[in-house]
Amino acid sequence: MSMVVVATSAADAQAVDAVKDHHAQLAGALAVQVESLVDAASRGDLPGAAAAAEALVRWCQAELIPHALAEEQAMYPKAHEDPRARLLVDAMLAEHRDLVELVEAIRNATGPVRAAASAQALKTLFDSHLVKENDQILPLLAGSSEVSLADILGGMHELLGGTAQGGSVEAPKTETPESEAPKGGCGGACGCGGQAPDDVLPELDARAVPPAIRHATIFGALDSVGPGSGMVLVAPHDPLPLLEQVEQRSPGLFSIDYLERGPEAWRVRFVRA
Repeated sequence: MSMVVVATSAADAQAVDAVKDHHAQLAGALAVQVESLVDAASRGDLPGAAAAAEALVRWCQAELIPHALAEEQAMYPKAHEDPRARLLVDAMLAEHRDLVELVEAIRNATGPVRAAASAQALKTLFDSHLVKENDQILPLLAGSSEVSLADILGGMHELLGGTAQGGSVEAPKTETPESEAPKGGCGGACGCGGQAPDDVLPELDARAVPPAIRHATIFGALDSVGPGSGMVLVAPHDPLPLLEQVEQRSPGLFSIDYLERGPEAWRVRFVRA
């Protein structure tokens, strides 16, 4: 159930929606990448698990960690000024450090089972972290007449577009070009071309995602899919409006076909060109 946030201005209300949408996109992308790693590990696919772990670490360095750093510099200081939120913000900062440690644990894992366990812990912690931001930090900032959440969001955009320094987490160390990203399947190690078989594509079950952020979550998941790879979406209804939006956002980027057409679930396969 989504919490209704009362903002002091139209600009702050729009900022709340923008932050929640971005949170949903991050959560969707993380869910698909963790599912790829966990699935490969459970099948004993060592090359596939290694490729999925590398892709997950690379995504965290490029997306999740910079997002946390921008929050520390632009959002959390304002929230920390409110005595009601001081202990919560301190706990959120500690969670940022835990997120970074889990990313490092995935990077340094000695086997696929350990990497998958750390990845699942990362997803669980991040999902819980976002709930607290959406339901406690954002309402506090949006409801304050002394703080402009729209200005804070603008500051985060500036930080994410440049180089930020300081804070409790470190900025990403490396970024791998898209052409070098693993393409699913075995990661290209067995000569299959890196294309994952249909029955091992990561699956995103959108039925459990609140409707208000469902499309944003799915878009985030699709944005994380590498060339030649794909994902399977499980929807509670025929997702025709979503498919139209996907084509508008990225014309011709995905081939799409139905694996199941109701009545309880619609399963749709997306494969990126």
